[in-house]
Amino acid sequence: MTNPFTPAGRAPGGQPRLPTPPTGWPIGSYDTYEEAQRAVDHLAGNDFPLADVTVVGVDLMLVERIVGKLSWAKVLGTGALTGAWFGLFVGLLLSLFGSAGGLEYTPLLVGISAGVCFGMTFAGISYASAKGRRNFSSSSQLVAGRYDVLCQPRNAEKGRDLLARLSLGPSAPPPA
Repeated sequence: MTNPFTPAGRAPGGQPRLPTPPTGWPIGSYDTYEEAQRAVDHLAGNDFPLADVTVVGVDLMLVERIVGKLSWAKVLGTGALTGAWFGLFVGLLLSLFGSAGGLEYTPLLVGISAGVCFGMTFAGISYASAKGRRNFSSSSQLVAGRYDVLCQPRNAEKGRDLLARLSLGPSAPPPA
């Protein structure tokens, strides 16, 4: 959605619409996203201007974790369940808006039955067309080798000082 009061090329809030490289100076580098998030939380807790901060994942990897082996029973069962949910939704809409007497059960049953049939059919066709390739299910995740916290130059020194105190632990004295 466009806004006539937003400068061209920028979304509301000052964020660029198109992918752009991050800017700023590194003020911390962490092995996990959880550590980088903890650092930003520490900055927030010390009234740091967070609009100047960016967390950047470096050395990106796509990690695919195998969940299990696929079989005809699993594929058709999943297709039937997916189709049943969709058919229930369609049947519910038809029963609510298709009659003047309130909720009717016939459109629900027809919707669920048709959904199960179509879901199993399309899942079976998809599985059969793979011809034994990719005969497993998995989940994918994008992870980084490290996470850098960047800050705009105007506040980078203050950010580095705050994160240095965080790394020293809770007994570190505040900067003078």
